[in-house]
Amino acid sequence: MLIEKSLDELSDLLNRGAVSSREVARAFLERISAVDEKINAFITCDEDRLFREADESDRRRQSGNPRSPYDGIPVAVKDNICTEGLRTTCASGILRDFIPPYDATAYANMRSRGFITLGKTNMDEFAMGSTSENSYFGPVRNPHDRERVPGGSSGGSAAAVSALMAPVALGSDTGGSIRLPASFCGVVGIKPTYGRVSRYGLVAFASSLDQIGSIARTVDDAAILLDSVAGFDPRDSTSVNMPCDLLDITDTISGLRIGVPDEYFDKISPDMKEAIDRIIVYLEKNGAVIENISLKYTEYAIPVYYLIATAEASSNLARYDGVRYGYRSPNSKKLKMLYERTRSEGFGTEVKRRIILGTFSLSAGYYDAYYQKALKGRTLIINDFREAFSKVDALITPTAPTTAFKIGEKISDPLEMYMTDVLTISANLAALPGVSVPIALDGNGMPIGVQLLGNYFQEKTILTIAKNIEKNCGSFTPTIL
Repeated sequence: MLIEKSLDELSDLLNRGAVSSREVARAFLERISAVDEKINAFITCDEDRLFREADESDRRRQSGNPRSPYDGIPVAVKDNICTEGLRTTCASGILRDFIPPYDATAYANMRSRGFITLGKTNMDEFAMGSTSENSYFGPVRNPHDRERVPGGSSGGSAAAVSALMAPVALGSDTGGSIRLPASFCGVVGIKPTYGRVSRYGLVAFASSLDQIGSIARTVDDAAILLDSVAGFDPRDSTSVNMPCDLLDITDTISGLRIGVPDEYFDKISPDMKEAIDRIIVYLEKNGAVIENISLKYTEYAIPVYYLIATAEASSNLARYDGVRYGYRSPNSKKLKMLYERTRSEGFGTEVKRRIILGTFSLSAGYYDAYYQKALKGRTLIINDFREAFSKVDALITPTAPTTAFKIGEKISDPLEMYMTDVLTISANLAALPGVSVPIALDGNGMPIGVQLLGNYFQEKTILTIAKNIEKNCGSFTPTIL
């Protein structure tokens, strides 16, 4: 079936003329039509736009001018990445009808390689959440068990790839929002080094933490898509001009030093510990050097992250005032009333909670006690990683403390929900690259992911280890659908 093919397999079929891009696009649309009612992974699918882009790709191939080997392959795009002329909602009522007048740079880079737009995927509103339950358009469901969450905030992208509704997808990662849903849905998810991929056109949540990355069923496919969207962008002041060559990843790990941080294994489930311990033994047998290390400031990651992230969210979301774009509350006779009604009606509960927390931490009298202290804590975490990477080439950890839990199980307890991110947020605070790769299923048949963290711009190192692990573990396509 076309929907089961990898990017290279689809590329080969297209290059040989065995199928057309329109046929590939139709296969995925039919899968979405058959399955997505159960999963709710997509917010917007524009069939006319998809077939128009597919036909343009077919004409390029017929004339001998494809933009890349992957010209004509569909990609699902998280709905906080701007797409000119195609609705971009951030899964929020306040942007329910917003159509951007420009493309995000990452999306434009993807299109410059000939990839076509399958649709926009569901998510936690403004990327604020760990389960994809906080959406104006309803929760996303895990393809392995529809009563469980897919992780968040890029849950729609991960669920779409896992359920064979998309070959690959773009997501964004502010505190684990690619890696966590990848782990919960049994797929591969890469968060690059901060600055590797332009944030221009990514609707901001926390600007010093947000990064666009890729989700796929294999390490190679995730690397291909990330390589396609990466690159320097003068419109993003945090973009870094570094070469990015993530194609032709090998699986040779002999001599690589891999650190195992004790603090990341304290409170994980027995199934998860057993699976990861087995992978560590496997890596050592394949030539890696395993070293136990300590990241002593890990316990401060949650408070540091949620002070910094909410403070930046409070600032970024001030632009939604009902005046310039997005939803506007009717019948507001005064400007202050317009602001109040638009925001109270347009934002969801979790977004309001984080705006209030961030505004409080930035307010006079509390800035030094909270926000300034969080910045100092962030520096300690960064220095912790620098010391670790002076000894090892990569770190191996669980991606999450548990596998996917039931929908509604934690939504009423924000503090318990925030703890879901405890193993992923440090990489965002330190601007490091990370990848989650599936390794096993737990006793409930839910995927277990292992996380690999690398030093700055060392995506190739962690992808090499991930590919070696993948060779041993295989893939985890759900059978429930």
